[in-house]
Amino acid sequence: MFKGLFDYQSRLEKIDRNGDPLKRIDAIVDWSVFQPDLASLRETADSSKGGRPPFDALLKFKMLILQSLYNLSDDGLEQQVLDRLSFMRFLGLGIGDTVPDAKTLWAFRESLKEKGLVEKLFARFDAFLNQAGFTAKRGQIIDASIVEVPIRRDSREVNAKVKQGEAVSEWTPAARVQKDVDARWTRKNGDDFFGYKNHVCPDVEYKLVRAYAVTPASVHDSNVFEELLRPNSDPSVYADSAYISSARLRAMSAADSPWLPCLHEKGYARHPLSETQRMANRGRSRLRVRVEHVFAAQRQRAGHLLLRGIGIARAATKIGLRNLAYNLERFALLAASRPGGIVS
Repeated sequence: MFKGLFDYQSRLEKIDRNGDPLKRIDAIVDWSVFQPDLASLRETADSSKGGRPPFDALLKFKMLILQSLYNLSDDGLEQQVLDRLSFMRFLGLGIGDTVPDAKTLWAFRESLKEKGLVEKLFARFDAFLNQAGFTAKRGQIIDASIVEVPIRRDSREVNAKVKQGEAVSEWTPAARVQKDVDARWTRKNGDDFFGYKNHVCPDVEYKLVRAYAVTPASVHDSNVFEELLRPNSDPSVYADSAYISSARLRAMSAADSPWLPCLHEKGYARHPLSETQRMANRGRSRLRVRVEHVFAAQRQRAGHLLLRGIGIARAATKIGLRNLAYNLERFALLAASRPGGIVS
């Protein structure tokens, strides 16, 4: 137990010596850029009913950023904020301050979902990145990662009804609210996965995610390709062979502002890749691999994303917050090390 203010500061100084990325993020990020969108969620207290005043929307938003960075449940986040000095400092809370509880956080995230604010907050920060000199450069990369959810274990007949969007009479009302009917199966490298996909478009130079989309896992990666393309100083677009098609190559070249497709070529039966094509693929891989750095950074920081909500709207909210949290941390690292440069 702390004996006084000196002991509190001494502990924080030791945390800083060991390295606290949250302190860097909080110091470098201009949180006021999010206030215009968060203002619509500001609660007003009814003094006639008594009770505590509502928590600030920015405080709750920063708690959700912590949740995304460390992959915590609502209850786990509440406990960690109560327990960790670095979390309290990031939020501007003291030992004696009241911490929003798990139910408050859940309700706040639901408000973000209902108003579609995560996409707006993400776009707001992307505009801030451009103003801060971190405009997208050297082309962009398109790729997707799978985000799993708990498997629905139902009969084939029930699964067929779900796929057709029909009502499932076999489920009780209590069971229905626990069933994620939006998630789908997909197969990758011989393994089956159930959940959603996080489609992202980072730029090559800064590895900041410039656009994202969330779909059921069964949606092919190439179906959201054009949706993710964003303005860039370089028209080059890198992606693996799952995205390539003759029609796409023609459309990209014929656009009003033509893109330069740098998509991996693939061989076919009796038509293997030539040595020239293999060399070209290796050259593209040196830049395309930078999208794997994005996914790796997210997993290294927080592990595989745990989706505890039901439905694609909640999944999109959680995945969008994870992409935004990654951008916040990435920007803080870029700005603190070599502004305007490349950090490998």
